[in-house]
Amino acid sequence: MSEQQGQGQAGGPEKKEKRTLSLNVVSGKEHRGFGAGTVDLSQVACVMIDKGEVYIDVGAMHAKSKIEKGIKFTPNKEDTPNGRQCWIVWVAVDRKEEGSYYAGATACEMLIDTEARRGWKILADHVNKLDAAIKRRYKLEELGPEDKAGLREFLIGHNAEWWANSPDELKQALV
Repeated sequence: MSEQQGQGQAGGPEKKEKRTLSLNVVSGKEHRGFGAGTVDLSQVACVMIDKGEVYIDVGAMHAKSKIEKGIKFTPNKEDTPNGRQCWIVWVAVDRKEEGSYYAGATACEMLIDTEARRGWKILADHVNKLDAAIKRRYKLEELGPEDKAGLREFLIGHNAEWWANSPDELKQALV
C-alpha cells in the first residue's frame, strides 16, 4: 500500500456539513454568503379543497398534488369547459408569545377535468398568493360558503390552539 493510498483512511475523510438550498428571492440587501436572501417555506402548508374534501398535499408546493398529476394546464379558462372547481390554500404558520398561529392564508382557484386530463390555473396568481401568505396576509374572499366552512373546520381540527391564537381577521374571513 502506498503512502498516498493510506492517507485519510485511518481517521476517515472529514465529512462536510451539507448545505440546504431554499427558494432564492431577489433582494436589495448585500449578499452575505450561502443562502443569503432565501425564503424558508417550511412553515407553509398546501391545503387542498376538492369536492368538499379538505386535506394537506405537500406535492402542491411543486405543482404535483394528487389532483394536478397527469393534468395539462392552460391559462385559458374556456379550454376546460367541464372542469370542476378546486382550490389550493396556502397557509403560513408563525409563532408569537402565546404560541403558534395561522399567520397567513390565501386561496387559488383551479379547474380540473380529470377525464380529459386538462386543467386551468394561472401560475402567476398561485405564486403571488403564496407570497401573500408568507407575508402574513389573508385573501380568502374568492372561496364559497361551503369551502370557507370546510377550511375553517379543517384548520380548527388540525390544531385548535393555533386557531385560538389566530387573529380575528382570519376568523372573520372564514365566516
